Amino acid sequence: PELCAVFHCRGCWTVLGDSLQLCAPEAPRLGFFTCFKVTSDVIWEDSLLIGLEEPLLGCAYNALSCRSCGFSVGFILHSAASDMAYLRGLFCFFKDRILCYLLENQMVIEASKVDFPAVTLKK
Repeated sequence: PELCAVFHCRGCWTVLGDSLQLCAPEAPRLGFFTCFKVTSDVIWEDSLLIGLEEPLLGCAYNALSCRSCGFSVGFILHSAASDMAYLRGLFCFFKDRILCYLLENQMVIEASKVDFPAVTLKK
């Protein structure tokens, strides 16, 4: 992989996932990236929520949070408009709630400042 990173909760630094499971980095305007797998420290609520604001307007989803501190870190889509339907069932992390530990240079950076490599999950 071009960029190897470990994803941490911004609230308590618990490890939530890594870039090897990264499957759909999104356009900056959406503010989230998507993974196939996460650690057992990511938990989700059983009840479905309905998005009232962009980018989740009209989508049904489960909220994701950090098991250690309860900080909200993302969502799992269950229903969405056609432009986001390919993300259903995947783990979506809000970039502003995640810190990245970059393995190559051993530094921590906000996920919103990292350019993840292009992935073509849509196809």
